[in-house]
Parts: sequence; C-alpha cells; structure tokens
Amino acid sequence: MTVYDAVLARRSYSKVTAETPSTEEIERLLEAAATAADHAGLAPWRVIELRGAARERLGDALAAAATAAGADADAAASQRRKPLRAELLLAVVVSYRESRKAERWEQDAAAAGVAHLLTLLLDDAGWGAMWRTGPFTRTAPVAQLHGLTVDEALLGWIYVGGRPDGARRERHATVDLAQRHTQLRIAGED
Repeated sequence: MTVYDAVLARRSYSKVTAETPSTEEIERLLEAAATAADHAGLAPWRVIELRGAARERLGDALAAAATAAGADADAAASQRRKPLRAELLLAVVVSYRESRKAERWEQDAAAAGVAHLLTLLLDDAGWGAMWRTGPFTRTAPVAQLHGLTVDEALLGWIYVGGRPDGARRERHATVDLAQRHTQLRIAGED
C-alpha cells in the first residue's frame, strides 16, 4: 500500500477492544513518527503511555478539573469514565524548547505532526486509534497527573486498542477543495 492509499484508508475508531500493542511496538512506531517535519530539529514532544490504574488516575484528574469548573456530580462522573474507553492511552505532550528559529506555534505543529503520524502508523499496523481531547485537557490536575513542566502542554490522548469486529472502514467525507485550495496570484504575473 502506498502512503497515499494508507492516508485515504485511515480512520478513527471511537470504540476499540482490550487488545493493545506492546511498549516495544509503540516505540517502533514512534521511531517512524519522529520523522515528522520539525523546524530546527528540536524534537519538542514526548509521549506518555497510560495503562491500567494510570487511566483511573487520569479519570480522577479529569473529574477534579470538571468539579473545579463548576460541573455537577454526573458531569464529573462522566469525565472520570472517559479514560476507561481504551486499555491504552498515549498522551502527546509538546515540550517547548528554547529556540531563535522555531517559535512555540511551530513546536506545537511539530508535536501535532508526530501525533498524526502515530495515528496513521497505528492504523497501518492494524490497531484502532482515535486522538481525543476535551475541555479539561489543559487543566492543572491533568498536567500534574502527567508530570508536565511549566514548558510543556498536553495535546491530547491517542486511545488505542484492537479493532472491533464489524467496524466500518468507510472513507472519510471529502472536503470541498474549491473552499480549501486557492492559488496566490500576483498582479501582472501569468
């Protein structure tokens, strides 16, 4: 399969089975994902595996953030359950580096590039994956749980597991390229 075909075939899996890739397989895929465009070669990212009780602690942190934001008990309980939708979550963190060449937004883009390539690689390897965020992704309880420094920010979690039987592999909706693609035309040039 070509890269073009793999990109067109990729889809997000909102529901996955309990089967998960090993840490060794994740590291092999991260080695490839690390080739994402990265101005100045800063590698301004890291990935944290959350399995088992770590997912429950994330749920507690999300519930605490929701409660601090004024959510009722039901909404906080809903946040607590979210990390349990997959047996493996990969937290993608942007780790800002001091640079005269690459501003913070470029470092966000580099880390997001790694995350996107990782979802593509997971899909290609036969795993179900979905990049998820939410209103409490960048809150103090969640940052503390992940051990983030003041120079780091969470981009979200990639939920990973087996593909459920009967999961649809339909193609993504197409976009109207006339609305998304234009050419810059300079007056006087043909």
